[in-house]
Amino acid sequence: MEPAQSSAIEQVIAGQTVARLFLATVEAHPDVVALRWKDGDAWREWSYGEYADRVARAVTGWRALGVEPGDRVVLMMRNRPEFHVADLAALFCGATPVSIYNSSASDQVEYLAGHAKATIGLVEDDGLLGRFAPVRSALIDLGALGVVEPGELDADFTWADLLAHEPADLAAAAAVGQPEDLATVIYTSGTTGPPKGVMITNRNVCFSIESLRRILPFTEYVGKRLVSYLPMAHIAERMVSHYQPAALGYEVTCCPEPGAFAAYAREVHPNVMFGVPRVWEKLQAGVVAAIHADPEKGGQFDQAVAAAEPIALRRSWGEMTPEDDATWAQLDAAVFGPVRAMLGLDQVELASSGAAPIPASLLSWYLAVGIPLSEVYGMSENTGAMTYTIERVKPGTVGPAMPGTEVVIADDGEVLCRGGHVFPGYLDDPEKTAEALDSDGWLHSGDIGELDEDGYLRIVDRKKELIITAGGKNISPANLEAALKTVPLIGQACAIGDQRPFVSALVVLDGDAAPQWAKKHGIEYSSLTELARNPDVIAEIEKGVAEVMAPFNGAERVKKVRVLGDEWLPDSDLLTPTSKLKRRGIHAAFGAEIEALYAK
Repeated sequence: MEPAQSSAIEQVIAGQTVARLFLATVEAHPDVVALRWKDGDAWREWSYGEYADRVARAVTGWRALGVEPGDRVVLMMRNRPEFHVADLAALFCGATPVSIYNSSASDQVEYLAGHAKATIGLVEDDGLLGRFAPVRSALIDLGALGVVEPGELDADFTWADLLAHEPADLAAAAAVGQPEDLATVIYTSGTTGPPKGVMITNRNVCFSIESLRRILPFTEYVGKRLVSYLPMAHIAERMVSHYQPAALGYEVTCCPEPGAFAAYAREVHPNVMFGVPRVWEKLQAGVVAAIHADPEKGGQFDQAVAAAEPIALRRSWGEMTPEDDATWAQLDAAVFGPVRAMLGLDQVELASSGAAPIPASLLSWYLAVGIPLSEVYGMSENTGAMTYTIERVKPGTVGPAMPGTEVVIADDGEVLCRGGHVFPGYLDDPEKTAEALDSDGWLHSGDIGELDEDGYLRIVDRKKELIITAGGKNISPANLEAALKTVPLIGQACAIGDQRPFVSALVVLDGDAAPQWAKKHGIEYSSLTELARNPDVIAEIEKGVAEVMAPFNGAERVKKVRVLGDEWLPDSDLLTPTSKLKRRGIHAAFGAEIEALYAK
């Protein structure tokens, strides 16, 4: 990164806040559609002017309930338009909205709302009100608790109450806020202990928006469509479908259940899409399983992908030959265009995967079928994106540093970054803040990485997750797991081997590919768990594991696997809400299976 880039971004965002960016969008595009959602089978929508009117009324409503500058407002709801209004209205009040995962149990609610010292809250319905009920007396700072959809349980106020006010003067309200005010607190997923509260300022958000804007593949942002379907408690979704639209004028379709994304995409035809790797894996698995239901068509499709992959990479780098152009046009018209249309991703201009590593082969597959997917790397502590490229993609890397970002590798291999998007610290935790931020402003990522000759970053693994075998060999589980997931029948994987004589793995059947394979081979079963015990299935997986392990050296290779049937679900003891492995939870849940792998 050249220092001039950071300085230029700082000049552009000087004095800006999220509220001021939103007001500028509203003033320039009051009639553009801002938010869409489904009401039964019917689509509803608000323009940016209608969106702002509700924000203005909610500002007065929050104030009437006692919300003051510096207060924290806890929000717990699915992806719906009311979230966007409530969040921005809190910012216009000078307060800090804090979203928590709607899957949080009561004890998690108590910890998160209590740690944030939330003085007021808004939840979606009775189900979420019920999570607060057992711990309400312990939340000594929490005053009123409201509900969007009233039910049987008592709430202190409703969404209708919040909006039953004259609109506030948003320009006057926005004039009060400052860039260093907190825009939100993002709680980490807690894979290595209690969640930490990542303080994100308005300056952090505005810097990130401007940094990304400089590499977007389109010059006109207003009206670009996206589907918001991942939790707003995660920084990636918050940036992609809340902050960026407020500043750039995107059209956001609210999808309340992540599992409904595919159906929504077929109706919306998004221009912008973000997904965690598991989302991309499941979309691909569905396509491949459907096409391979006809073995002849499946074989032809695989041949087309193999022919397109090298062309797609040259296309990404602007190095297409006339022969490439002709082949690409033919394959796209005959094979890949219909696949994109089937997925509803035929109008995607910007596609990104993040929050966890994506296998290089999967990314190459999407490029081959004409979906411009690339990997973004970052963390809550730097407001989402640290490295990213949309063009000139190198599968297996996470791209070069974002504009205005410095990225270096420390002597011990750790990835460090510095820039205007780096957070000021963890809420009420100076000790953890000192561990993450050094005196020169460098953020310690906790990841081991390498930079190539083009400045592209390759993540080796989490610093604390490297496997050290009984023989003293340091091994990256993430690299092994990414390779294992390229075996068609494997959907999820966890490498085992710390202080063990060799590396093994737990692998979970792919819920789309495995049933198709079983049907093709005449295997009957009553559940995926039963299918996972089938000798033919195990033999096929072991064959695939041997093939994908071949490039690794002897000490690194996975020698044995245990096949499991039931998918590991996000936001559980096994996975974080964004599908990162909770290794301690997996080791505890499958202790007997792991020990059996090492039994003599």
